[in-house]
Amino acid sequence: VSDASGCSMIALLHTGAAKFPQNLLSRSRQAVCPLFPAGVLEGFSSIVSRKLASHGFGASMAAMSSFPPQRYHYFLVLDFEATCDKPQIHPQEIIEFPILKLNGRTMEIESTFHMYVQPVVHPQLTPFCTELTGIIQGMVDGQPSLQQVLERVDEWMAKEGLLDPSVKSIFVTCGDWDLKVMLPGQCQYLGLPVADYFKQWINLKKAYSFAMGSWPKNGLLDMNKGLNLQHIGRPHSGIGE
Repeated sequence: VSDASGCSMIALLHTGAAKFPQNLLSRSRQAVCPLFPAGVLEGFSSIVSRKLASHGFGASMAAMSSFPPQRYHYFLVLDFEATCDKPQIHPQEIIEFPILKLNGRTMEIESTFHMYVQPVVHPQLTPFCTELTGIIQGMVDGQPSLQQVLERVDEWMAKEGLLDPSVKSIFVTCGDWDLKVMLPGQCQYLGLPVADYFKQWINLKKAYSFAMGSWPKNGLLDMNKGLNLQHIGRPHSGIGE
């Protein structure tokens, strides 16, 4: 996840489909279908095009215009960072909780939710964790607990109109770990409920592999390379990636 100037996960949503080989376009249309709601292709603004061009993405609007209408109004791009070490510590705890609200019609970032989270089981970050994520001890000390952060997420979702039944939104992640393993696992450990909106998501790795015919073992780095996209942001940094 990154700022409004552009990032790797957002770049994949913007330009990935347009760069698929021609012999895979029919499959890529099906794979990327869930990523773009009704009217998205017509809604790409000149501002977005200039932003992408400035980062060397250069999406082919002609190729993307052949895509059928889609179903979501908003994409909520999410990328947790958690406590970690070698060997891995248990339980892992979320220490960074970033979400970007991406307008499915204009592909503009409309809002950002970002908070650091105080770990409670292993409150001291390991040197490995800090080196990997760039998160230092002072960034999590005194921060809200996961329960408090989840309450604020719910408030943010309501404020942004995302809890309105008529508004269709879905989370987008690079892999299933964030919402299939990390969040439900920690909530179970802490005895916290998991909101329904966290129970479905789009896994970019699956969409990419279906369209391209290969699984991106190194996640964003492989997908960027496969689509000739420049990586923007710091790897393994929630808001920076």
